[in-house]
Amino acid sequence: MKLKAEYMRDLVDNPFEDTNLKDAYLIPRSIMAEPDYIEDDNPELIRPQKLVNPVKMSRNHQDLHRELLMNQKRGLAPQNKPELQKVMEKRKRDQVIKQKEEAAQKKKSDFEIELLKRQQKLEQLELENQKLQEEQENAPEFVKVKGNLRRTGQEVAQAQES
Repeated sequence: MKLKAEYMRDLVDNPFEDTNLKDAYLIPRSIMAEPDYIEDDNPELIRPQKLVNPVKMSRNHQDLHRELLMNQKRGLAPQNKPELQKVMEKRKRDQVIKQKEEAAQKKKSDFEIELLKRQQKLEQLELENQKLQEEQENAPEFVKVKGNLRRTGQEVAQAQES
């Protein structure tokens, strides 16, 4: 194995020489001095330790990280969409739901259609009866008396016929 100085000399002397390029790329890394504490077990030396990141050690961060990993595995990535896009998607969803409801109403059976027709007829009759009652209540007294006379006259005529 060549020494560091020999590598450097070879590079300076013949930069275009076809040397082992793999070794040439390793030269800058091998120039750095290796720390003493790796080779010696000297108890007097203070060995460096990796610093603890308080954010990563917090329980909230760990829970959030675990949740994000689970969501990523499931395919539920967090959605950072602009507000306009969210509103447009909500409108589209509402429109689709409304169209489905309308389609369900259009697919009513014959029986349901007949029931709806009868219900509408009954509502119209009730409205007409209410209007008649309101007209009779608001009518002057002489009109009411005239109506009563007509009814009694008709009742008398029917009684005589039978």
